[in-house]
Amino acid sequence: MTVIYEINTLVWLGELSHRYGRPVTLGEVPGEVWDEIARPGIDTVWLMGVWERSPAGLRIALRDEHLMASFRAALPDVTEADIAGSPYCVRNYVVDASLGGPDGLAAARAQLASRGLKLILDHVPNHVAPDHPWLTERPDCLIRGTEEDLTRTPEAFVETGGRIYARGRDPFFAPWPDVAQLNAFSDELRAATIDTLVSIGDQADGVRCDMAMLLMNDVFAKTWGDRAGPPPVDDFWPYVVPRVRERHPGLLFVAEAYWDLEGALQQQGFDHCYDKRLYDRLAHEDADSVRAHLHADLAYQQGLVRFLENHDEPRAATTLPGTRGRAAAVTVATLPGATLWHEGQFEGRRVRPPVFLARRPQEPADEPTRTFYGRLLEAAAAVRRGGWRGLTPAGWPDNDSHRALLAWSWTDTDARHLVVVNDSDHPAQARVPLPWDDLRGREHRLTDLLTGQTYDRAGDELADAGLFVALEAWQAHVLSVAV
Repeated sequence: MTVIYEINTLVWLGELSHRYGRPVTLGEVPGEVWDEIARPGIDTVWLMGVWERSPAGLRIALRDEHLMASFRAALPDVTEADIAGSPYCVRNYVVDASLGGPDGLAAARAQLASRGLKLILDHVPNHVAPDHPWLTERPDCLIRGTEEDLTRTPEAFVETGGRIYARGRDPFFAPWPDVAQLNAFSDELRAATIDTLVSIGDQADGVRCDMAMLLMNDVFAKTWGDRAGPPPVDDFWPYVVPRVRERHPGLLFVAEAYWDLEGALQQQGFDHCYDKRLYDRLAHEDADSVRAHLHADLAYQQGLVRFLENHDEPRAATTLPGTRGRAAAVTVATLPGATLWHEGQFEGRRVRPPVFLARRPQEPADEPTRTFYGRLLEAAAAVRRGGWRGLTPAGWPDNDSHRALLAWSWTDTDARHLVVVNDSDHPAQARVPLPWDDLRGREHRLTDLLTGQTYDRAGDELADAGLFVALEAWQAHVLSVAV
């Protein structure tokens, strides 16, 4: 089960430099820091933002009042020196020299590997910086524009090197001012993308593809119409991914995906896709909604990435505060599929710094939150073994509070676990049917891995009526059931 820990590399290295009183690059991170990252269950580290950022993109950002306002909101004492430009405005897929360059990344990867951890890095398939070499060396990789386009809609086009290109965009929003749009239908772009991904595969064990759904043939055609030319016979990812895997068979492909296109992208070659629907259900909907989501085919669920925050989403401590956030964390940590944790989440950080910033405000760690996550990581590492099965809590005619409870089991040859979460702001009680058929005739001890509390229950009762559970608002059990 893949468990990813996302690190904002530039900010993280800056804080390590302050902590150790000397400049720290990727190749100089002390071993004790890598040890701190190698928490129970975490097997993959995403070093977000290692590629060369664009000086041209930075200049655009510094002139953008909306962006500058967001910087000041996150970091009230921000200075121009704190603004590094967007890591998704890539000038070149070369590790930035300020972070330690390719040699520093190789050293970091070796440190991770020695601790049993894999490394994933970003790829931005939809757009590049306005000073990326392809704009001058491989212009056919991009969506082109005309003088008329530039005059009529200057916010949607950019001129560079005597050529006019469309600015990158998502079809539901205004164009991004600091990037140029790649053409997913271009044979040259597809070849260049394969080369780029092979190069990333030379340096990492996986790749997180930004806004991956934008490159799908039907999405791209609706976004760009005739400007892109006729759609190729092969969709973008089914063409690209197998050719990259010829060189790197084990390369992990993770898609940032929205619009309910996760299943389609799994079919097109991605190992895991963001589960934004689960995030929205946990943040804004109720237990019935979450339960409906978990009725999906297990193979599909195993290809999802469960998360409560990342660099694009607000901090979980603000959207899901207190015990509600803990209930949601137990949920995402113990479901099938990949789990994504975000650096700072375990300490209860509340400020999400824009990715343009090289510094974030100081925030004291919330010790109860840190303690909770320490227990949860150990519990989840123990639980997610063998086969997963969703369970349906049952209530009584005069008590329908069971509807607030979510429940599932994990069964391995030598371990059994049961997870029950009260996804509501009121107490809930239920009988939870158990999936094991050998419970009768003896007593069973259940141990809550989050609290250490034990419960002894008669096997006949468990087999006939199920386990009686009573949980206060937003509470959870992560139970080990003695075999």
